[in-house]
Amino acid sequence: MNNNSLDKMRKMKMFGMFQAFKTSLESGQPVGYTIDEMIGYLIETEWDDRQNRRIDRQITNARFRYKAFIEELSYQTERSLDRNQLLRLADCDFIKRNEALLITGSTGIGKSYIASALGHQACILGYRTVGRCRVICQHPQVVCPIKNGQSGWVLSQRANSH
Repeated sequence: MNNNSLDKMRKMKMFGMFQAFKTSLESGQPVGYTIDEMIGYLIETEWDDRQNRRIDRQITNARFRYKAFIEELSYQTERSLDRNQLLRLADCDFIKRNEALLITGSTGIGKSYIASALGHQACILGYRTVGRCRVICQHPQVVCPIKNGQSGWVLSQRANSH
C-alpha cells in the first residue's frame, strides 16, 4: 500500500510530498501525527518544494551573470555603497511602482554583481526577471531608480499573485 502511494505521488510529480512521506516511512519511528496533521505536513512540504523549484527555475531562466545575494554584498568604504539604500531596494517596491533601476559607477565597483543580487532577490519574492545589463556611463553615483528606463535590470510583474 505504501509503495503504491509513493509510486503514485512520484507519477503525479508531487516530489515534495513523496520525499516527506518516504522519509517518515523509512525513519521507522512513529511520528506522532494525527491523520489531519500528517496530511497538513505532506501538503506543506509539497508547497515548499514547488515554491523552491519555481524560484530555482526563475533564477535559471534569468541567466544572471553572477550567483549573488543581497546578504553577501560587501559594503567596504572604497565601494561607497549605501547599505540602507540597497536594503530598501531589496524589498523590490520599485517593481510595484513600475520603475526600472539604473546602476552606474566606476569600472570594477560591482554594478553587475549588485544587479544580479537584486535580481535574485526579485526571484525569491516572486517576480520574473530578464537579465539585460548594459554599461551606460561611468558615474560616481552607484544606484538610482529611474522611471520608465530602457536599460538596467528589467523586472516584470509578479509571476504568481500571493
